[in-house]
Amino acid sequence: MSYSDPRGILYSSLDPETAIRLTGDALKACDDGELYLQHSASEAFGFDDGRLKTADYGTQSGFGLRGLSGEKTAFAHANEISESAIRRAAETMQLLDPAKAGLAAAPRKTNRALYTGDDPLTAVPFARKVALCQQIDAAARARDPRIAQVTVSLSGSWSVVEVVRPDGFVATDIRPLVRLNVGLVVEQNGRRESGYFGLGGRYLYDQLFEPATWNRAIDEALKQALVNLESVAAPAGEMTVVCGPGWPGVLLHEAVGHGLEGDFNRKGSSAFAGRIGERVAAPGVTVVDDGSIEGRRGSLTIDDEGTPTQTNVLIEDGILKGYIQDRLNARLMGVAPTGNGRRESFAHAPMPRMTNTFMYGGKDDPAEILSRVKNGIYAKSFGGGQVDITSGKFVFSCTEAYKIENGKLGAPIKGATLIGDGPTVLTKVAAIGNDMELDEGVGICGKGGQSVPAGVGQPTLLIEGLTVGGTAA
Repeated sequence: MSYSDPRGILYSSLDPETAIRLTGDALKACDDGELYLQHSASEAFGFDDGRLKTADYGTQSGFGLRGLSGEKTAFAHANEISESAIRRAAETMQLLDPAKAGLAAAPRKTNRALYTGDDPLTAVPFARKVALCQQIDAAARARDPRIAQVTVSLSGSWSVVEVVRPDGFVATDIRPLVRLNVGLVVEQNGRRESGYFGLGGRYLYDQLFEPATWNRAIDEALKQALVNLESVAAPAGEMTVVCGPGWPGVLLHEAVGHGLEGDFNRKGSSAFAGRIGERVAAPGVTVVDDGSIEGRRGSLTIDDEGTPTQTNVLIEDGILKGYIQDRLNARLMGVAPTGNGRRESFAHAPMPRMTNTFMYGGKDDPAEILSRVKNGIYAKSFGGGQVDITSGKFVFSCTEAYKIENGKLGAPIKGATLIGDGPTVLTKVAAIGNDMELDEGVGICGKGGQSVPAGVGQPTLLIEGLTVGGTAA
């Protein structure tokens, strides 16, 4: 289903011209700010143990009003879009000091669209979504007699947002998002192991309903589970690590990406603060954040301040070139916003956040990279991790990894963790594959109590001297 004017959902109880006038009145003494209007609908289906366990649906509408003066922020929100509610929120802005520099310039306009404006939730009947989960469950169980448990989840959301500035600037974005996850547990000789695969993006459910798509999800989850069934205890110590392409870029996202966000660098709390123009990585390492890739999970036509997204080169050939910026930190640092002002919802103030963050490919053949390693590990997929932004130190667990012995993949290993720090690990990159891939579209980024969808990616990387925490005696 499509809507001739989705903005009508936002303005069912408020006139658009009134919204502009109220915003201008509320923020006339501010350096910057906006009225952020949002209506969102979301659903999630959970299929487990051969039956539908959960089916959730919800809608939410509201606004966030933010005023900025110098470094100070005043923010108020409500789940009622009305003139009276906005007037009440405007009282919070009176706590700010009057602006000295005058209102910051509005973002540039854009007519592009990186994804459809259609609503994925209403385009497919409820019964068909449940039937898909049943079909995936049955097909997965028929794959292998060792499968003991199948978990299928299907989710989608549709969000209409509008950014209204005190200078009359208005920008609208309509954002679909869908995702499919398949998890399997296999059992053999009393041992149980799991495998997982997920995919999604800013498009309609059609792609996920293609048999080739969900069958691939089953196959990949089963492959990972069976590999783990044969795994041995991971070795420990400092060794050479080869990271596979695609999703392993989550290590780059956490260990390096957060450290390149503007707020941490403006405050001097990042390991990369004050290092623009310096070498922070090995030659050949180029890292970008790009929210303008069509249909990707981390992409946005405009960010949550109305700035169009773009390709931002953060590290070029090992040299630090710039940071990820929202409007507040860009203004205070004397640079241009980069289209990275993001918020979880209308109830949250924006902050600088990543979109799709990845490393460009190099010239090395992945097989040749592997052949260089006499003794090390190959990390194909990662699970959870922890990162300290100030130091860049990280700990990541591998969900699928292998020994490397004399240049060839050896036995799969279990319990491997990668330990290091972002700034150092970039200097230890010794080879960059020509096989750069983006992830399948499942990333969720957390920061400051807010979660937003994000994308990662990288080519095969050879990293020398990374600490591996294992389980082998």
